[in-house]
Amino acid sequence: MRIDGGTNMIRILIADDHALLRQGLKMVLEREPDFRVIGEAADGDEAIRMAKALRPDVLLLDINMPKINGIEVAKRLSQAKAPGKIIALTIHEDENYVVELIQAGAAGYVLKGIEPSVLVRGIRAVVAGDMFIQPGLAEDLSQEWQKPGAKPEAAAAGRATKRRLTSRELEVLDLVSHGMSNLEIAEKLFLSEKTVKNHLTNTFRKIGVTDRTQAVLYAIKHKLVILS
Repeated sequence: MRIDGGTNMIRILIADDHALLRQGLKMVLEREPDFRVIGEAADGDEAIRMAKALRPDVLLLDINMPKINGIEVAKRLSQAKAPGKIIALTIHEDENYVVELIQAGAAGYVLKGIEPSVLVRGIRAVVAGDMFIQPGLAEDLSQEWQKPGAKPEAAAAGRATKRRLTSRELEVLDLVSHGMSNLEIAEKLFLSEKTVKNHLTNTFRKIGVTDRTQAVLYAIKHKLVILS
């Protein structure tokens, strides 16, 4: 986060091709005393240029963008190691979009009909380093991947992974998948925050991922956790 006027401000860039939506989002977000909308992009090319130039803390990104779609925008910004977190803000409920956006580098996924308070919570979550999938969507994703007989190779890989992870590592991974921060997990399990981080580091290494977002997707897909 940038320091602005002596206050920790969360700087937000909005990328959507509908001007009215951008203006509405700006009005809603700037009701939060520590939120500041620093720019608006009307197409994917502009979103990439503005994200690199303005270096926002959060980019709210529509999928259906002119010139360059949101998935490609996320991929290019991730490859360029652009700072800030990406939250996909879209009309699409398809779990395939959720997976593709997160694999492209997004840290959050919410629908345009979301309550403002949930969007605010999502922005705060990704800034804190967590992943945020709109409540309901994560459960749908979990159910799709955990249907009986679905993707047996993933289930087999998951069983093998379970044998490599300790019970504590599985417990921490489950809590991460339910959106809890390291501090919240530490308090729930009566551990130090450093110990939680160590468990996550070991888990990442064992399942071959590099961050929390990838770990959660892996855990859901391979039936290591059940979201409810």
